[in-house]
Amino acid sequence: MTKRYSLRSYLTGAVAARAGDEMSGPALMLAGFALAGSAVEASSLLAGITISAAVGGPVLGVLLDRAGRPGRLLAGALVLYAAGLGMILVGLGRLPFAVTILIALVTGLLGPALSGGWTAQLPRVAPGDHLPRANALDAMTFSVASLAGPALAGGVAEALGAPSAVVVSVVLIALALPAAWMLPARPGRARGAQTTSVISDLAAGMRIIVGRPSLARATLTSVVSCVAQGMLTACIPLLGERVLGGAGRGAVLLSCTAVSALAANAVLARFPRVVAPDTIIWASALVQAAALALATAGSPVVLIVAVLIAGVGEGPQLAALFAIRHREAPEHLRGQIFTTGASLKITGFALGAAVAGPVATWSLPGALVLAASAAVLAALAFFMIPLATVNSSERHAR
Repeated sequence: MTKRYSLRSYLTGAVAARAGDEMSGPALMLAGFALAGSAVEASSLLAGITISAAVGGPVLGVLLDRAGRPGRLLAGALVLYAAGLGMILVGLGRLPFAVTILIALVTGLLGPALSGGWTAQLPRVAPGDHLPRANALDAMTFSVASLAGPALAGGVAEALGAPSAVVVSVVLIALALPAAWMLPARPGRARGAQTTSVISDLAAGMRIIVGRPSLARATLTSVVSCVAQGMLTACIPLLGERVLGGAGRGAVLLSCTAVSALAANAVLARFPRVVAPDTIIWASALVQAAALALATAGSPVVLIVAVLIAGVGEGPQLAALFAIRHREAPEHLRGQIFTTGASLKITGFALGAAVAGPVATWSLPGALVLAASAAVLAALAFFMIPLATVNSSERHAR
């Protein structure tokens, strides 16, 4: 099965699903504003579909780990996620807004299927020595999606109307269904062989994340880095307005970050073993910290250089995080560890954005300095777990 399922199919499906996901958030905001007429309701839709992902990730991961054909469960999650987006669109302006928000919350529970749930299947597509390069290519799909998704949302909304942007995001997610459905089966999984409960599997997964020092280090550093990234995103409109001459031009900054992250991961895919992923995790956090500090300069050219540097930090850090998860996660808990990690990162990003919004209104440079401090803290967090503990754990594993 693994030989018949190509890495190209995996990457094609991942790009389609993740581009649809990245497109859905801005599209929902635009549709909410157009159909409901309220910026508050528009942002509430985005918050609802994002926040609930933090709850759904771990449970979805357990279910993927318990499935003999996880690709088919993944395909089902994509169908429900796409259907949820469609229901939100239909409900806007027709149903009470509280009902629409509830639909967004339920839909968001399946969000980690498009990120960690998909990536958890990669070792069965590219086993052994093929995994490092495949892992870097997989990380690149996130950069491609973050670059294409918002641009598509804005372009389609401008040309065909905001509701059409939501429809296109649903179509993109649907295009990923064949690639998800055909993902390789889990080897050696007999029907009815599962004897543990979902709760015990959840507990076992959390013990692995906390108890394996390399994984705990990478998880903590990546989550705190996401706090810094959320802070930068909250500053983007004001940076566009005050430095580039228009709030809408802030989108250019996000594109710059995505492009440089994509380029950095392309280099990493070419030379996947040059630097150990554990080193990349904390070093990338410092690169992001330097970029955020540089962004306080107030010059358009310096600002663009700063966000390009930020992408050089973000892209390889994501690839390194995936590499560590693949290395440390037991096969029977891999899906849960990936989706739980995605949920924690989403939570960190949302927390950073929530904190930085009011601070940026008061002082934009202050918010950027706070974000840089969070990135430095992310690098320091890597070393909070003593190296002696890591060495002991590695010796025990051997």
